[in-house]
Amino acid sequence: MSGLADRVPPGRLYGRRRARPLRPGQRRLQEELLPELAVDLPSTAGPIDPRAFFPKPVPQVWLEIGFGAGEHLAAQAERHPEIGFIGSEVFEDGIVRALGEVARRGLGNVRLFTDDARLLLAALPRQSLSRVFILFPDPWPKRRHHKRRLVAPATLDLLAAAMTDSAELRLATDDRDYLAWMLEHTLAHPEFVWLARRAADWRERPEDWPATRYEAKARAAGRTPAFLRFMRRPRG
Repeated sequence: MSGLADRVPPGRLYGRRRARPLRPGQRRLQEELLPELAVDLPSTAGPIDPRAFFPKPVPQVWLEIGFGAGEHLAAQAERHPEIGFIGSEVFEDGIVRALGEVARRGLGNVRLFTDDARLLLAALPRQSLSRVFILFPDPWPKRRHHKRRLVAPATLDLLAAAMTDSAELRLATDDRDYLAWMLEHTLAHPEFVWLARRAADWRERPEDWPATRYEAKARAAGRTPAFLRFMRRPRG
């Protein structure tokens, strides 16, 4: 993927890949199910058709970057069986949990990318994603780590190129500083428009936005999540 790597800004945006050894059942999912669902990128630069990842034709492809334990990804895929879903995650524990959700729900419309999501974005053709989710990404609170924040101009450029006209970008965070950062950078980007019209539009999670365990954990700790919806501005 050297050609693709040349199109991605340098620097790693994630921390560790593994927390603890996998249990036998998790290891079995990783060895048997992941090869069936894994998205492999070509070794040379060039766009790929994400719809080709799925066994049945799909009219749209949605992407979730950093899907955590996969419950939001699986819930959306179950609600929208006609849509093709790609989940991107590097943390091994989250990947095997998502595999468990896919197996338990019998989902055939989910594929997983287990490397830096920016590599995937760089490989996608223009206007190929109809919705993107980045929910509760690591806020990297220390100032010296802010360069690792996922929601940043370089990533937004990749997203703007890959998203269709009027496609929706959904962001969530429970970190006040990261919320201000998200708004500052996404509002400053010329290709995105904030859809909020009243305070409730970002203080309350929309009905079609499944809750996650991280949201529940944040609320239990007294932190209030914010839910942001942006639209990819129509071209020309």
